[in-house]
Amino acid sequence: MTGRPEPAVLPSSLRVWLGLIAALAALVVLVLGATYADDSEPGAADARIAAVVDGVGPPWRHVALVTDFLGEPVGAVLLVAALMTGCLVLRHPRAAVFLVTGTGLTVGTTTLLKPVAGRTIHGDNLSYPSGHTAFLTALALMVTLLAAGRLGLGRAAGTAFVFAAGLVAGAAMGWAQVALGSHYATDTLGGWCTALAVLPVSAWLVDRTADRLTDRATADRPADEPAGRGADAGRQECR
Repeated sequence: MTGRPEPAVLPSSLRVWLGLIAALAALVVLVLGATYADDSEPGAADARIAAVVDGVGPPWRHVALVTDFLGEPVGAVLLVAALMTGCLVLRHPRAAVFLVTGTGLTVGTTTLLKPVAGRTIHGDNLSYPSGHTAFLTALALMVTLLAAGRLGLGRAAGTAFVFAAGLVAGAAMGWAQVALGSHYATDTLGGWCTALAVLPVSAWLVDRTADRLTDRATADRPADEPAGRGADAGRQECR
């Protein structure tokens, strides 16, 4: 332990803009969900996009399958575990908690929304919003949020950096899902917006909880006792 406070996972310079993006994204999720509620057919935009990318052949189908694997349970666990390990090696436990909380809340939200929307594909398979797209988008947003904080990026540059990464990740997974016939394009848009809506809230919750725990630990420590002194004294007594 260095005694220095951990940096926030949601930089203060980005809170306002990411909050506005989150509110807009939540509105899009609700509008699309209401539009395609209990539907089992592609919309006009879905049909046009599917006509272009659905059923791609090698080598692009292999790329789509690899991308899809990243959103499957095994692939997702491996990705999150690798990133968590990196955070712990760098002594950034708050970031590790953020990775678990952010992905958990994002995927959990898509899981809860699917039966509410009731949209299906290929029979009774609930499809809106896309959990795969939400997961990879959330992961990209979290990694770039942490990077933006460490690099000290300003409001405009930081917001653009985070949003661009989320856009690229969401587009890649969205393309894979449509190309493999697993989702309609509007399902993937809903998944992307779900991640944009949930991640800033997840980051705020993690920061708020961590700061409260730190403040409580500081308040419980005697005013004249520096951090780590109690443990050192205890070791000396044992001698």
